[in-house]
Amino acid sequence: MELDFDSDQEALRDSVRAFLAVECPIAAVRQIVETRMGGGQIEPTVLHTKMSDLGWPALTVPEVAGGLGLGAIELALVAEELGRAVAPGPLFTTMTQFVPVLAELGSPEQIVALLGPVAAGESSGTLAIAEATGSVDPAMATTVAAPSSTGFTITGTKHVVMEPTANGSIVVVARLPDTEGDDGVGAFVVPVADTRIDPVDSVDPSRRLATVAFDAVDVAGDHTLGEPGPATAAVLRRAVQAATVGLALDAVGAAQQLFDISLEYVKQREQFGVPIGSFQAIKHKFADMLILLERARALGYFAALTIAEDDPRRALATAMAKAAAGDAVSRIAKEAIQVHGGIGYTWESDVHLYVRRIESDAVLFGTAAQHRQTVADLIGV
Repeated sequence: MELDFDSDQEALRDSVRAFLAVECPIAAVRQIVETRMGGGQIEPTVLHTKMSDLGWPALTVPEVAGGLGLGAIELALVAEELGRAVAPGPLFTTMTQFVPVLAELGSPEQIVALLGPVAAGESSGTLAIAEATGSVDPAMATTVAAPSSTGFTITGTKHVVMEPTANGSIVVVARLPDTEGDDGVGAFVVPVADTRIDPVDSVDPSRRLATVAFDAVDVAGDHTLGEPGPATAAVLRRAVQAATVGLALDAVGAAQQLFDISLEYVKQREQFGVPIGSFQAIKHKFADMLILLERARALGYFAALTIAEDDPRRALATAMAKAAAGDAVSRIAKEAIQVHGGIGYTWESDVHLYVRRIESDAVLFGTAAQHRQTVADLIGV
Protein backbone atom coordinates (compact mmCIF):
# COMPACT_ATOMS: atom_id res chain seq x y z
CA MET A 1 0.00 0.00 0.00
CA GLU A 2 1.64 3.23 -1.24
CA LEU A 3 1.53 5.98 1.37
CA ASP A 4 3.12 8.86 -0.57
CA PHE A 5 1.28 11.42 -2.68
CA ASP A 6 2.25 11.52 -6.33
CA SER A 7 3.04 14.75 -8.16
CA ASP A 8 -0.50 15.11 -9.52
CA GLN A 9 -2.01 14.74 -6.06
CA GLU A 10 0.38 17.29 -4.60
CA ALA A 11 -0.43 19.69 -7.42
CA LEU A 12 -4.16 19.22 -6.75
CA ARG A 13 -3.71 19.94 -3.05
CA ASP A 14 -1.59 23.03 -3.70
CA SER A 15 -3.98 24.44 -6.29
CA VAL A 16 -7.01 23.94 -4.07
CA ARG A 17 -5.23 25.57 -1.15
CA ALA A 18 -4.09 28.54 -3.23
CA PHE A 19 -7.56 29.09 -4.66
CA LEU A 20 -9.28 28.95 -1.27
CA ALA A 21 -6.74 31.31 0.29
CA VAL A 22 -7.81 33.96 -2.21
CA GLU A 23 -11.48 33.18 -2.83
CA CYS A 24 -12.53 31.93 0.61
CA PRO A 25 -10.77 34.07 3.24
CA ILE A 26 -11.93 33.69 6.82
CA ALA A 27 -13.55 37.13 6.56
CA ALA A 28 -15.97 35.71 3.96
CA VAL A 29 -16.78 32.80 6.25
CA ARG A 30 -17.39 35.23 9.10
CA GLN A 31 -19.87 37.16 6.97
CA ILE A 32 -21.87 34.00 6.29
CA VAL A 33 -21.82 32.94 9.95
CA GLU A 34 -22.86 36.36 11.21
CA THR A 35 -25.64 36.72 8.63
CA ARG A 36 -27.11 33.29 9.35
CA MET A 37 -26.86 33.67 13.10
CA GLY A 38 -28.66 36.99 12.74
CA GLY A 39 -31.56 35.27 10.99
CA GLY A 40 -30.59 36.31 7.47
CA GLN A 41 -30.24 34.25 4.33
CA ILE A 42 -26.93 34.08 2.50
CA GLU A 43 -25.41 31.52 0.15
CA PRO A 44 -21.82 31.24 -1.12
CA THR A 45 -23.06 31.32 -4.71
CA VAL A 46 -20.06 33.14 -6.17
CA LEU A 47 -17.60 30.79 -4.46
CA HIS A 48 -19.45 27.69 -5.66
CA THR A 49 -19.64 29.06 -9.21
CA LYS A 50 -15.89 29.62 -9.27
CA MET A 51 -15.28 26.12 -7.91
CA SER A 52 -17.53 24.73 -10.63
CA ASP A 53 -15.72 26.74 -13.30
CA LEU A 54 -12.52 25.03 -12.18
CA GLY A 55 -14.16 21.62 -12.49
CA TRP A 56 -14.04 20.68 -8.80
CA PRO A 57 -17.48 19.03 -8.69
CA ALA A 58 -16.32 16.72 -11.51
CA LEU A 59 -13.19 15.48 -9.75
CA THR A 60 -14.61 12.19 -8.46
CA VAL A 61 -17.53 11.81 -10.88
CA PRO A 62 -17.02 8.81 -13.21
CA GLU A 63 -15.71 9.69 -16.64
CA VAL A 64 -18.82 8.31 -18.34
CA ALA A 65 -20.78 11.19 -16.77
CA GLY A 66 -18.29 13.86 -17.77
CA GLY A 67 -16.17 13.67 -14.63
CA LEU A 68 -12.47 13.10 -14.08
CA GLY A 69 -12.91 9.77 -12.30
CA LEU A 70 -10.43 10.51 -9.51
CA GLY A 71 -10.48 8.43 -6.34
CA ALA A 72 -10.63 8.46 -2.58
CA ILE A 73 -7.17 9.97 -2.07
CA GLU A 74 -7.93 13.01 -4.20
CA LEU A 75 -11.26 13.35 -2.41
CA ALA A 76 -9.45 13.25 0.94
CA LEU A 77 -7.01 15.96 -0.16
CA VAL A 78 -9.83 18.26 -1.23
CA ALA A 79 -11.76 17.56 1.98
CA GLU A 80 -8.81 18.56 4.14
CA GLU A 81 -8.29 21.80 2.21
CA LEU A 82 -11.99 22.68 2.39
CA GLY A 83 -11.78 22.19 6.15
CA ARG A 84 -8.67 24.33 6.39
CA ALA A 85 -10.60 27.20 4.81
CA VAL A 86 -13.86 26.40 6.68
CA ALA A 87 -15.34 26.53 3.18
CA PRO A 88 -19.14 26.85 3.04
CA GLY A 89 -21.43 25.48 0.35
CA PRO A 90 -22.59 22.14 -1.03
CA LEU A 91 -19.38 20.96 -2.71
CA PHE A 92 -18.11 18.98 0.28
CA THR A 93 -21.39 17.12 0.78
CA THR A 94 -21.82 16.48 -2.93
CA MET A 95 -18.34 14.98 -3.26
CA THR A 96 -18.29 12.95 -0.05
CA GLN A 97 -21.91 11.76 0.16
CA PHE A 98 -23.92 12.06 -3.02
CA VAL A 99 -21.32 11.03 -5.60
CA PRO A 100 -20.05 7.91 -3.75
CA VAL A 101 -23.57 6.48 -3.48
CA LEU A 102 -24.43 7.13 -7.13
CA ALA A 103 -21.06 5.89 -8.38
CA GLU A 104 -21.48 2.50 -6.64
CA LEU A 105 -25.23 1.93 -6.73
CA GLY A 106 -26.31 3.64 -9.92
CA SER A 107 -26.67 1.96 -13.29
CA PRO A 108 -24.62 3.44 -16.17
CA GLU A 109 -27.72 5.29 -17.32
CA GLN A 110 -28.44 6.66 -13.85
CA ILE A 111 -24.83 7.76 -13.40
CA VAL A 112 -24.96 9.75 -16.63
CA ALA A 113 -28.38 11.24 -15.90
CA LEU A 114 -27.85 12.10 -12.24
CA LEU A 115 -24.13 12.83 -12.03
CA GLY A 116 -23.76 14.56 -15.39
CA PRO A 117 -25.33 17.79 -14.03
CA VAL A 118 -23.11 17.52 -10.94
CA ALA A 119 -19.96 17.28 -13.07
CA ALA A 120 -21.13 20.31 -15.04
CA GLY A 121 -21.65 22.31 -11.85
CA GLU A 122 -25.37 22.60 -12.53
CA SER A 123 -26.58 20.59 -9.54
CA SER A 124 -25.50 19.32 -6.14
CA GLY A 125 -26.51 16.51 -3.85
CA THR A 126 -26.53 15.16 -0.33
CA LEU A 127 -27.39 12.03 1.64
CA ALA A 128 -30.38 11.63 3.98
CA ILE A 129 -29.70 8.61 6.15
CA ALA A 130 -29.90 9.61 9.84
CA GLU A 131 -33.21 9.60 11.65
CA ALA A 132 -34.22 10.50 15.20
CA THR A 133 -31.56 8.26 16.76
CA GLY A 134 -28.81 9.89 14.72
CA SER A 135 -27.56 6.52 13.50
CA VAL A 136 -26.10 6.34 9.98
CA ASP A 137 -26.43 2.56 9.84
CA PRO A 138 -28.81 1.71 6.95
CA ALA A 139 -30.27 -1.13 9.04
CA MET A 140 -31.69 1.47 11.44
CA ALA A 141 -33.75 3.24 8.76
CA THR A 142 -37.44 3.65 9.54
CA THR A 143 -38.48 5.88 6.64
CA VAL A 144 -40.79 3.80 4.44
CA ALA A 145 -40.63 3.34 0.67
CA ALA A 146 -43.93 1.78 -0.34
CA PRO A 147 -44.17 0.25 -3.82
CA SER A 148 -46.47 2.16 -6.20
CA SER A 149 -47.61 1.84 -9.78
CA THR A 150 -44.75 4.06 -11.00
CA GLY A 151 -42.05 3.17 -8.49
CA PHE A 152 -42.13 3.99 -4.79
CA THR A 153 -43.77 6.45 -2.42
CA ILE A 154 -41.52 7.65 0.41
CA THR A 155 -42.83 8.75 3.78
CA GLY A 156 -40.73 9.70 6.77
CA THR A 157 -38.34 12.24 8.23
CA LYS A 158 -34.57 12.44 8.04
CA HIS A 159 -32.40 14.42 10.44
CA VAL A 160 -29.08 16.25 10.19
CA VAL A 161 -29.09 16.38 6.40
CA MET A 162 -26.16 18.47 5.22
CA GLU A 163 -26.52 21.22 2.62
CA PRO A 164 -29.80 20.43 0.85
CA THR A 165 -29.86 23.02 -1.95
CA ALA A 166 -32.89 24.20 -3.88
CA ASN A 167 -31.65 22.89 -7.25
CA GLY A 168 -30.12 19.73 -5.81
CA SER A 169 -31.06 16.15 -5.08
CA ILE A 170 -31.10 13.92 -2.03
CA VAL A 171 -30.26 10.24 -1.81
CA VAL A 172 -32.74 9.09 0.82
CA VAL A 173 -32.29 5.76 2.58
CA ALA A 174 -35.63 4.07 3.20
CA ARG A 175 -37.00 0.56 3.58
CA LEU A 176 -39.81 -1.47 2.15
CA PRO A 177 -42.85 -1.92 4.40
CA ASP A 178 -42.76 -4.72 6.98
CA THR A 179 -39.00 -5.28 6.73
CA GLU A 180 -36.22 -4.93 9.26
CA GLY A 181 -32.45 -4.94 9.42
CA ASP A 182 -30.76 -4.94 6.02
CA ASP A 183 -33.76 -6.54 4.37
CA GLY A 184 -35.71 -4.09 2.25
CA VAL A 185 -33.19 -1.23 2.57
CA GLY A 186 -33.13 0.93 -0.53
CA ALA A 187 -31.68 4.18 -1.85
CA PHE A 188 -33.81 6.65 -3.78
CA VAL A 189 -32.92 9.93 -5.47
CA VAL A 190 -35.40 12.69 -4.66
CA PRO A 191 -35.28 16.34 -5.81
CA VAL A 192 -34.97 18.71 -2.87
CA ALA A 193 -37.92 20.64 -4.31
CA ASP A 194 -40.20 17.66 -3.57
CA THR A 195 -39.41 17.68 0.16
CA ARG A 196 -40.04 19.93 3.15
CA ILE A 197 -36.84 21.46 4.50
CA ASP A 198 -36.70 22.66 8.09
CA PRO A 199 -33.37 24.39 8.82
CA VAL A 200 -31.58 23.38 12.02
CA ASP A 201 -29.64 25.81 14.18
CA SER A 202 -26.18 24.29 14.57
CA VAL A 203 -22.92 25.17 16.22
CA ASP A 204 -21.41 25.82 12.79
CA PRO A 205 -23.60 28.14 10.67
CA SER A 206 -21.07 28.04 7.83
CA ARG A 207 -22.57 24.64 7.01
CA ARG A 208 -26.33 24.29 6.60
CA LEU A 209 -28.06 21.40 8.36
CA ALA A 210 -31.73 20.54 8.01
CA THR A 211 -34.48 18.15 8.95
CA VAL A 212 -36.05 16.84 5.74
CA ALA A 213 -39.61 15.54 5.64
CA PHE A 214 -40.82 13.23 2.88
CA ASP A 215 -44.61 13.49 2.73
CA ALA A 216 -45.67 10.69 0.38
CA VAL A 217 -43.03 11.66 -2.20
CA ASP A 218 -43.31 9.69 -5.43
CA VAL A 219 -40.07 8.28 -6.82
CA ALA A 220 -39.94 6.89 -10.34
CA GLY A 221 -38.26 3.58 -11.03
CA ASP A 222 -35.31 5.24 -12.77
CA HIS A 223 -34.55 7.13 -9.54
CA THR A 224 -34.33 3.93 -7.51
CA LEU A 225 -30.70 2.89 -7.03
CA GLY A 226 -30.25 -0.87 -7.21
CA GLU A 227 -32.65 -3.35 -5.66
CA PRO A 228 -33.74 -2.79 -2.05
CA GLY A 229 -32.12 -5.38 0.19
CA PRO A 230 -28.85 -6.44 1.87
CA ALA A 231 -26.71 -5.70 -1.20
CA THR A 232 -27.89 -2.08 -1.26
CA ALA A 233 -27.36 -1.77 2.51
CA ALA A 234 -23.78 -3.00 2.08
CA VAL A 235 -23.04 -0.41 -0.61
CA LEU A 236 -24.57 2.33 1.53
CA ARG A 237 -22.22 1.41 4.37
CA ARG A 238 -19.30 1.78 2.00
CA ALA A 239 -20.57 5.21 0.96
CA VAL A 240 -21.00 6.21 4.60
CA GLN A 241 -17.35 5.26 5.17
CA ALA A 242 -16.30 7.69 2.42
CA ALA A 243 -18.42 10.43 4.00
CA THR A 244 -17.03 9.71 7.46
CA VAL A 245 -13.43 9.88 6.30
CA GLY A 246 -14.24 13.13 4.52
CA LEU A 247 -15.55 14.63 7.74
CA ALA A 248 -12.51 13.40 9.67
CA LEU A 249 -10.14 15.11 7.24
CA ASP A 250 -12.29 18.24 7.04
CA ALA A 251 -11.82 18.45 10.81
CA VAL A 252 -8.08 17.84 10.46
CA GLY A 253 -7.81 20.69 7.97
CA ALA A 254 -9.67 23.14 10.21
CA ALA A 255 -7.67 21.99 13.24
CA GLN A 256 -4.41 22.45 11.33
CA GLN A 257 -5.31 26.03 10.49
CA LEU A 258 -6.33 26.68 14.08
CA PHE A 259 -3.02 25.18 15.23
CA ASP A 260 -1.12 27.41 12.80
CA ILE A 261 -2.79 30.67 13.81
CA SER A 262 -2.40 29.78 17.48
CA LEU A 263 1.28 29.04 16.98
CA GLU A 264 1.77 32.37 15.25
CA TYR A 265 -0.09 34.11 18.08
CA VAL A 266 2.12 32.69 20.86
CA LYS A 267 5.17 33.86 18.93
CA GLN A 268 3.84 37.42 19.05
CA ARG A 269 2.05 37.69 22.42
CA GLU A 270 4.43 38.68 25.19
CA GLN A 271 4.47 38.30 28.96
CA PHE A 272 7.34 39.36 31.19
CA GLY A 273 9.01 40.86 28.12
CA VAL A 274 9.22 37.63 26.09
CA PRO A 275 6.89 35.74 23.72
CA ILE A 276 4.74 33.24 25.61
CA GLY A 277 5.73 30.67 23.01
CA SER A 278 9.15 30.55 24.65
CA PHE A 279 7.65 29.14 27.88
CA GLN A 280 8.14 25.42 28.32
CA ALA A 281 4.52 24.86 29.33
CA ILE A 282 3.32 26.39 26.04
CA LYS A 283 5.82 24.33 24.07
CA HIS A 284 4.46 21.18 25.69
CA LYS A 285 0.92 22.14 24.74
CA PHE A 286 1.87 22.55 21.09
CA ALA A 287 3.90 19.36 21.04
CA ASP A 288 0.91 17.42 22.37
CA MET A 289 -1.44 19.08 19.87
CA LEU A 290 0.89 18.32 16.97
CA ILE A 291 1.09 14.65 17.90
CA LEU A 292 -2.70 14.38 18.02
CA LEU A 293 -3.05 16.28 14.75
CA GLU A 294 -0.52 14.17 12.86
CA ARG A 295 -2.02 10.96 14.21
CA ALA A 296 -5.46 12.03 13.02
CA ARG A 297 -4.13 13.03 9.60
CA ALA A 298 -2.20 9.77 9.16
CA LEU A 299 -5.21 7.66 10.12
CA GLY A 300 -7.45 9.74 7.87
CA TYR A 301 -5.30 9.15 4.82
CA PHE A 302 -4.79 5.50 5.72
CA ALA A 303 -8.57 5.14 5.81
CA ALA A 304 -8.81 6.88 2.42
CA LEU A 305 -6.26 4.42 1.06
CA THR A 306 -8.24 1.43 2.30
CA ILE A 307 -11.31 2.85 0.54
CA ALA A 308 -9.34 3.53 -2.65
CA GLU A 309 -8.04 -0.06 -2.70
CA ASP A 310 -11.21 -1.63 -1.28
CA ASP A 311 -9.11 -3.09 1.51
CA PRO A 312 -10.99 -5.36 3.96
CA ARG A 313 -9.81 -3.08 6.77
CA ARG A 314 -11.76 -0.09 5.46
CA ALA A 315 -14.49 -0.24 8.12
CA LEU A 316 -11.92 -0.47 10.92
CA ALA A 317 -9.70 2.24 9.41
CA THR A 318 -12.68 4.57 9.00
CA ALA A 319 -13.71 4.20 12.62
CA MET A 320 -10.13 4.76 13.79
CA ALA A 321 -9.81 7.87 11.65
CA LYS A 322 -13.02 9.45 12.94
CA ALA A 323 -12.15 8.61 16.55
CA ALA A 324 -8.65 10.07 16.21
CA ALA A 325 -10.00 13.21 14.55
CA GLY A 326 -12.54 13.66 17.34
CA ASP A 327 -9.86 13.31 20.01
CA ALA A 328 -7.52 15.72 18.24
CA VAL A 329 -10.00 18.50 17.57
CA SER A 330 -11.41 18.44 21.08
CA ARG A 331 -7.95 19.05 22.56
CA ILE A 332 -6.88 21.57 19.91
CA ALA A 333 -10.09 23.60 20.27
CA LYS A 334 -9.58 23.86 24.02
CA GLU A 335 -5.89 24.71 23.89
CA ALA A 336 -6.25 27.22 21.05
CA ILE A 337 -8.82 29.22 22.98
CA GLN A 338 -6.68 29.14 26.13
CA VAL A 339 -3.40 30.18 24.52
CA HIS A 340 -5.16 33.14 22.93
CA GLY A 341 -6.05 34.32 26.43
CA GLY A 342 -9.08 36.55 26.89
CA ILE A 343 -9.33 37.39 23.20
CA GLY A 344 -9.83 33.72 22.38
CA TYR A 345 -13.30 33.88 23.91
CA THR A 346 -14.39 36.95 21.96
CA TRP A 347 -16.59 37.14 18.88
CA GLU A 348 -14.03 39.36 17.14
CA SER A 349 -11.40 36.62 17.19
CA ASP A 350 -11.46 34.14 14.31
CA VAL A 351 -10.75 31.28 16.70
CA HIS A 352 -14.41 30.43 17.24
CA LEU A 353 -15.03 30.05 13.50
CA TYR A 354 -12.57 27.15 13.34
CA VAL A 355 -13.77 25.73 16.64
CA ARG A 356 -17.34 25.71 15.33
CA ARG A 357 -16.33 23.71 12.26
CA ILE A 358 -14.24 21.12 14.08
CA GLU A 359 -16.80 20.62 16.84
CA SER A 360 -19.49 20.11 14.20
CA ASP A 361 -17.32 17.62 12.29
CA ALA A 362 -16.62 15.77 15.53
CA VAL A 363 -20.25 14.75 16.03
CA LEU A 364 -21.55 14.32 12.48
CA PHE A 365 -21.60 10.67 11.33
CA GLY A 366 -20.62 9.48 14.79
CA THR A 367 -18.63 10.81 17.73
CA ALA A 368 -15.17 9.68 18.77
CA ALA A 369 -16.69 7.55 21.54
CA GLN A 370 -19.09 5.85 19.13
CA HIS A 371 -16.32 5.07 16.68
CA ARG A 372 -14.07 3.73 19.44
CA GLN A 373 -16.90 1.34 20.26
CA THR A 374 -17.01 0.33 16.60
CA VAL A 375 -13.27 -0.33 16.69
CA ALA A 376 -13.70 -2.48 19.79
CA ASP A 377 -16.53 -4.43 18.15
CA LEU A 378 -14.55 -5.02 14.96
CA ILE A 379 -11.45 -6.30 16.74
CA GLY A 380 -13.47 -8.35 19.18
CA VAL A 381 -12.63 -6.53 22.39
